[in-house]
Amino acid sequence: MTRPGPHPAPWDLPREEDVDGQVLPFPHRTGPRPTIGSAPAAPGPEAAPAAPEIEVVDPADVEFLDTDDGTAARVDSQVDKWADQSAWLARIQEGTRTAQPIVPAWMRDRTEAEQVARWVTSYYAHVAAYQATRTPIYMLRLIGRSPRGAARLLGVWGRWAFDTEATELRRNAATSARTGEYMMLSRQHTSRVRTRVATSAAVAAATLITAAVVVPAAPAWTVWGGVWAALSLLGLLGRRPDRPLIDRAVLPTRVEKLTSDTVLKALGAVGISEINRALAAKGDEEIGFTAPITRDGPGWRAEVNLPRGVVVTDVLDKRDKLASGLRRPLGCVWPEPVNEEHPGRLVLWVGDQAMNQARPLAWKLAEKGSADLFKPLPFGADQRARPIDITLMFESVLIGAKPRMGKTFALRVLLLGAALDPTAELNVFELKGTGDCQSVEKVAHTYGSGADDDTLAACMNTLRRIANKDLVHRAETINRIAKADPARCPENKVTPELAADAALKLHPLVLAIDECQELFTHEDYKQEAAKLCEAIIKRGPALGIMLLLATQRPDAKSLPTGVASSIGIRFCLRVMGQTENDMVLGTSSYKNGVRATTFTAKDKGIGYLVGVHDDAVIARSAYIDGPAAEKISERARAIRIAAGALSGHAIGETPESEDTTTILDHLLAVWPGDVDAVWSVRLIDALADYRPDLYAAWLDIADEKARATQLANALKPFKVATRQLNREGKNKRGLDREAIEKAANR
Repeated sequence: MTRPGPHPAPWDLPREEDVDGQVLPFPHRTGPRPTIGSAPAAPGPEAAPAAPEIEVVDPADVEFLDTDDGTAARVDSQVDKWADQSAWLARIQEGTRTAQPIVPAWMRDRTEAEQVARWVTSYYAHVAAYQATRTPIYMLRLIGRSPRGAARLLGVWGRWAFDTEATELRRNAATSARTGEYMMLSRQHTSRVRTRVATSAAVAAATLITAAVVVPAAPAWTVWGGVWAALSLLGLLGRRPDRPLIDRAVLPTRVEKLTSDTVLKALGAVGISEINRALAAKGDEEIGFTAPITRDGPGWRAEVNLPRGVVVTDVLDKRDKLASGLRRPLGCVWPEPVNEEHPGRLVLWVGDQAMNQARPLAWKLAEKGSADLFKPLPFGADQRARPIDITLMFESVLIGAKPRMGKTFALRVLLLGAALDPTAELNVFELKGTGDCQSVEKVAHTYGSGADDDTLAACMNTLRRIANKDLVHRAETINRIAKADPARCPENKVTPELAADAALKLHPLVLAIDECQELFTHEDYKQEAAKLCEAIIKRGPALGIMLLLATQRPDAKSLPTGVASSIGIRFCLRVMGQTENDMVLGTSSYKNGVRATTFTAKDKGIGYLVGVHDDAVIARSAYIDGPAAEKISERARAIRIAAGALSGHAIGETPESEDTTTILDHLLAVWPGDVDAVWSVRLIDALADYRPDLYAAWLDIADEKARATQLANALKPFKVATRQLNREGKNKRGLDREAIEKAANR
């Protein structure tokens, strides 16, 4: 029995009694195996060579293991290193290749390239302006140092003219009574001094004569220019090392360069035993850097493989100790996991300045321009001051934080961006009552501020209108267009072309509710509000409807699970616990290292942003204060007036003028007494009499079945189904009152 492969099977090896405690070489991998039971060839010249001959492996590739009985056994240490040495292409293909970018990352992104160009331009413009304004001071400094420069120049000339460099040689020759050497040095010294003094005198005379002839005839400005140049040269010769002539236009930051030693010392200070053992062992478990430490924006970036068994979340839990080990403020140190790698891959970014102390990135649309909700809106920046944009179309947004951390300011940025899109309809409810979103009131279709019953009722009416009417109308419209002209609606969702057609009423619709916990904890509205919001979140994005929710109490009671779990974009500023963190950012976010609990009270406006990029990013929302928001809103109103897009509250219409009732309310209004079930055809007759503007057209359908089908189709969005009813000896389709009441939350 044989075993395939390059290694001998255990039964092919020599027995221990045959080995007698000696170490025998294994056959080389590429050589054939010896036959079982074959004896080795006897040595001697007559002995025929064994076929095949066993090749001895280099002892460097051998490990020796001592067994309990003292017998040594050979183990081939190259078992994990084997490769076909001739298959160089296979070796290349087997290797893991990380493609280094040919063009730097900041040059591939237009926004980042513009940012770098602006920074470089502003830097050198500042340096030039700073030095230009101090030119008179530098001139005075040169003049003040010119006497010292003149003295130094005379000293150099004197040592050269009188040959002082050979004085020590002549003194030594005279002291040692080396007469011949002394006489030779003296003659050489006399000759040098005579020649150099004569040359100096000739140059001085020529200079004086030239000056006497040229100066009277030259313009005054050239004379003074020459004097200034001469004094400047003398001033440069008179400079002092401890007093530089030119001041620094930009003071260098006193931040230590991040090095591997610095990172390793900081990780050792975290207090994780596995890391400390790896640092002490410096063997296979040594902490490894997967890429060079590089400059990344206004800071340094290091990629580290933590020891086996250590995950990034262990380090995140002790971010304060890591910052202490790096000797940097907590706001400068941002460890992050690399989700596409393994849980032990750490990316450590250390900024030159704490994120909460850096100047916020200016909002691109603050001064000019309009917006398009189908395109990215400027939102803020990450730790490296790179802009972050958010595309609202086809998404809903959840913003959560503890009070006073910048939640409403972040919501305001998105609302002002939507306000600058003249096609977007804004419905805004700020349920705290402080007027934080008042700046967009002048462009809002519906607006409410306060936690009073009237504002909550108005908010519920808007929710009912959007969920029960707009969703239904938009779904039917898109379905009709997709069937009639598939090229116009290829993905069965709103497109920019469809949104621009005012007749279709498929314009972007934004519903924002700040302090939404007031709605979800209200005894009368909480169940209905949760159901309506969930319907908008799930069905609305494809229909051009976006729901923006913000809360300062992100818990299960204040934020229904069905609502929180369905939202795509989430921004979580500082929260106090794991539950709140995962309610906003998603289940297991805390476990995966995305922890808004690590932010401090000074990190206002800073949070984790999920759903915009593949990984969660730390973002700081743009800062727009009240006066700036008012100016932006005034510009948005002017844009809407020019486009003829103002409606609702913005032009004085009251919410009462809007009909927020649905077919469910109409059915219950015409339901005959306490009857539990009614035929569809009779309900249609009653509806046509109650609301002829909506249902009279159904009576034009002659066939009763087709007429009943119209009612059944109208109830499908509410998940109410008709059934066969046997009444008066006839069997027709009908409805149950209980199903209608349940769908209407009655």
